[in-house]
Amino acid sequence: MFDQAQELLQKYFGYSSFKMGQAKVISSLLEGRDTLAIMPTGSGKSVCYQIPSMIFSGVTLVISPLIALMKDQVDGMAAFGIPATFINSSLRRAEVSKRLEEAGQGKYKLVYVAPERLELPEFVELAQTLNISFVAIDEAHCISQWGHDFRPSYKKIPKFISSLKQRPVLGAFTATATGEIQEDIIKLLDFQTPQIFVSGFDRENLFFAVVRGENKKDFVLDYVRSSKEKSGIIYAATRREVDNVFELLRSKGYPCSKYHAGMNDKEREASQEAFIHDKAVVMVATNAFGMGIDKSNVRYVLHYNMPKNMEAYYQEAGRAGRDGEPGECIILFGAQDVLLQKFMIEQTVYSPSRKKNEYHKLQTIIDYCHTSRCLRRYILEYFGEHEAPTQCIRCGNCTDDSEMNDITVDAQKILSCVVRVKGRYGAGLIAEILKGSRNKKVLQLRFDKLSTYGLMGEYTLQEIKDLINLLTAEGYLALTEGEYPVVKLGREAAAVLKGSEKVWHRRRKKREVQEDDILFEKMRLLRKEIAEREGVPPYIVFNDSTLRELCDRLPMDRDSMLKAKGIGQIKMEKFGYEFLRVIREHE
Repeated sequence: MFDQAQELLQKYFGYSSFKMGQAKVISSLLEGRDTLAIMPTGSGKSVCYQIPSMIFSGVTLVISPLIALMKDQVDGMAAFGIPATFINSSLRRAEVSKRLEEAGQGKYKLVYVAPERLELPEFVELAQTLNISFVAIDEAHCISQWGHDFRPSYKKIPKFISSLKQRPVLGAFTATATGEIQEDIIKLLDFQTPQIFVSGFDRENLFFAVVRGENKKDFVLDYVRSSKEKSGIIYAATRREVDNVFELLRSKGYPCSKYHAGMNDKEREASQEAFIHDKAVVMVATNAFGMGIDKSNVRYVLHYNMPKNMEAYYQEAGRAGRDGEPGECIILFGAQDVLLQKFMIEQTVYSPSRKKNEYHKLQTIIDYCHTSRCLRRYILEYFGEHEAPTQCIRCGNCTDDSEMNDITVDAQKILSCVVRVKGRYGAGLIAEILKGSRNKKVLQLRFDKLSTYGLMGEYTLQEIKDLINLLTAEGYLALTEGEYPVVKLGREAAAVLKGSEKVWHRRRKKREVQEDDILFEKMRLLRKEIAEREGVPPYIVFNDSTLRELCDRLPMDRDSMLKAKGIGQIKMEKFGYEFLRVIREHE
């Protein structure tokens, strides 16, 4: 039978041999063994049930959690010439009956169904008329309440299996499952003498990194600009964040889509189609997007907010590089992310034990965001692989060549300000005080009389806020919980204030894009704004050769600006200073 499986692989999929791990799983299933396969995203899990389905005499049911996944899989198999169909809530009852009848007549070898369908008496009655020889359970971690995507309907699968005239072979597949969840899958699905195959969790083609203390919007704009020909996903924790990031990118002219539960079905479908067909280069989404999406050329996954746990993160990050080509997976960590995730846990209806477990998992991802160890090793150890190398060349911690900067003095200024306002106010007001703002609230509270007022006047408000976030991430400051968190001194603050400990900040190096191209793009955008304001074509303001010369010369004052070709005194007085400001800020 295995020789037949290899022939089918060549005939339908165009490969002469199976990928690592596939052969053992397929052999086990063809031997009639209940089989659990833990295989990383991109390793070909679907082939492990598609090939056996063509060899088994009867019909194969594939239990899948999302309609989009079913359609993608069926469309993909149709392209290979494999007879398959799906049954879900998008179909009328008559169409469901027709498709099941056709499956019984041998028209379809695979039928995809949602787990909720198994609870409907009319479906169970129709299914009993079929010769079901194999049931494949995709995203099997959904059966465990300890998993990151618990679906209660998955627990109905054993009852459905027992209702069939003959017990079929069972196969369960997932990319992420700790030892605890693997045991849950085996027990809850009532596997008989199961075979368990773990192909390894490592995704060697993916680069993992955590960025802390940076301005998230600036980072995203910088990243997308330097990767504008590449397809990527940006995950955010809330609908509001998704909308904000989407509007930010769209305002800069980047072709992007968004996806969250607040959109209607047609809007979500249109967004998904645009992304899958590369009409939208970037997808900005909540975790509602992605499960089962087979887009193989996603080159990066950015998490605008820290995800809720390691399983969710590895599942979402794993959507990069499904084709085996390099991909980047980066978390943009902010102290507010922790509070947001805690708030979301509190809003659930979890049992006390489940809620406690969720907090434990949250702390694990928080630790991941702060560890200085190899990030790849951290992930693999979490999933039970303890033989991972202590250092790799594919994570931000092991390849960190960023510059170390001593920011002790600035840290002391911020900590002192927190002391002087007695830990009663948020980051925004503290930044206003340090900036020396004439904000109404600052003046009303007489904070302009504090010794820390205006101590950081050379910084922008956002730069001060970014430093506050950095100090919070490193434990020098702490945030209270609630909708309006208050900044307090953290556990590490005393030593810094006493001068017995220094504070260091790794300053992120710019991505590998030529500096003059970055500056040129900034000036080109400014030129467009001025041209619209003045009602003239952009080249009338300055032509491209002038902008290029400014990139080369980097003038810092009026006289040196006037030495560039194409800049006369009139143009200098009219709008030259605006370009000069952009150049200075760029430096």
